[in-house]
Amino acid sequence: MTVKSVKLSNLVIAIQSTWPQRPVQRAPLFLWLSAALIATLAALPLGYLIIRASGAGLDKVIDILLQARTHQIFLGSLGLALSVTLTSVVVGVLLAWLVVRTDLPGRKIWAVLTVLPLVIPSYVGAFTLISALGPKGLVQGWLEPLGLERLPTIYGFHGAWLTLTLFTYPYALLSVRAALRGLDPSLEEAARSLGRSQLQVFREITLPHLRPSIAAGGLLVALYTLSDFGAVSMLRFDAFTRAIYLQYSASFDRSVAAVLALLLVGVTLVILVFEKRMRGKARYYRSSAGAVRPAATIQLGVWRWPALAFCGLVTLLALVIPLTVVGYWLVRGALAGEVVSLRLDVVLNSMLGSGSAGLVAMVAAIPVTVLAIRFPGHLSSWLERSTYIGYALPGVVIALSLVFFGANYAVILYQTIFMLIFAYVVRFLPQAVGSTRASLLQVSPRLEEAARNLGRTPLQTLTSITVPLIRPGLLTGLALVFLTAMKELPATLILGPTGFSTMATQIWDTTAQAFFAQAAVPSLLLVLVSAVAVWIILWQEEKRARS
Repeated sequence: MTVKSVKLSNLVIAIQSTWPQRPVQRAPLFLWLSAALIATLAALPLGYLIIRASGAGLDKVIDILLQARTHQIFLGSLGLALSVTLTSVVVGVLLAWLVVRTDLPGRKIWAVLTVLPLVIPSYVGAFTLISALGPKGLVQGWLEPLGLERLPTIYGFHGAWLTLTLFTYPYALLSVRAALRGLDPSLEEAARSLGRSQLQVFREITLPHLRPSIAAGGLLVALYTLSDFGAVSMLRFDAFTRAIYLQYSASFDRSVAAVLALLLVGVTLVILVFEKRMRGKARYYRSSAGAVRPAATIQLGVWRWPALAFCGLVTLLALVIPLTVVGYWLVRGALAGEVVSLRLDVVLNSMLGSGSAGLVAMVAAIPVTVLAIRFPGHLSSWLERSTYIGYALPGVVIALSLVFFGANYAVILYQTIFMLIFAYVVRFLPQAVGSTRASLLQVSPRLEEAARNLGRTPLQTLTSITVPLIRPGLLTGLALVFLTAMKELPATLILGPTGFSTMATQIWDTTAQAFFAQAAVPSLLLVLVSAVAVWIILWQEEKRARS
């Protein structure tokens, strides 16, 4: 059998399997203790749910699980998560490939514009899309003179799918784009030298090597979709979060909500197992030393215009329309003489809480990720996976679990900003873990082995070798946590100290009272401040691409 008759992807795997295997080493005790402590703290909401659900009794739990409405909520939430994840991954992979590997006109501009929807909260995005595309919305008003009196409804499943896709696809885009920039182009060049077409190279070489980044980005999208409350509530879709919130707010018996939340945790565990299997055990770092070369730019040819149209459509729906609607309400309010302003302390509160959460999450992600990747095993893997539980839970569940914990076991922290920061970290730690994992997977462990052979202790190796090498992933995780914590609503409303207000809570309060003009100022400022975090992410990508 000749080399050309062997499928190139199998050939690469066969070559990698001949590399010398690293001797199995035991993980340092400080890594185990740190990761176990972080995983335990992240699982506190799960303990609260178990306590609440167990108080209901087995018969009631079974009755809740067998109800037709429970089945409807389960299937609807699962279908929404799957559809949003698949669509976001497809959009994210296509956009990442276009802005990194092709001669797309203005690709540096598109690289920024296609990431910016990440700064728009889902509830703001839902409101703007309803205002623009809903019944009696702006677009319908513009089209009525042309004879179009009614647009298709945006409420329900389709509206929730569109809204969450538009404002979560950047998670997949950022993860895949970072992996594309760090991918060794020699494998693709070898494939082309063996006669493979560009499509075959992408399918057999590029796409398999993007599996960790696709899995990490898709996992964040899926869990964000399951935990979202604002968008599904505004669009009147019965997902887990909306049902849980209604049960918590409308009933003194919170056991039903606890059972639904535990069912949501079960869905999360299934998603985590699927993500782990998809990621696989392949290694994605370079096999030899040497400078990283940029991949050759692919000529789009006649596909340039469809590619431009695709980028323009995504940017129009996810960025231009939301900002235009917010600007419209701001101008309309100013012309009507409404007072539109924002207190400085509200901005500082938002930045303090979100920035602190980003720093803590970045530090917490290091031992969890290093233990899972450098010392793989069932226990280390599940310690890492357990940090993802909080990301799939609604903010209201995490907040109420910490209220229970603080009132009974940590009174000194109750109703302080430290409890709020802790809630942010529990909620968004997976974002820091995911970006750190993607960065560490591309670092050869031989560099750390060399440091230990030169007499460095494991802690010295971690701080002087590993952490500097994965700094882009750490900073990306910090920026992602900062972004999402800035937009977090239920946890802030419940756990914020007395008189503590953020831009997110002001947006929610004013839109709930239909003061849309007053919501425009904090919405625009939230986008502006969050754009700084996006700039940090893009700057790290560019810096890594040049190194």
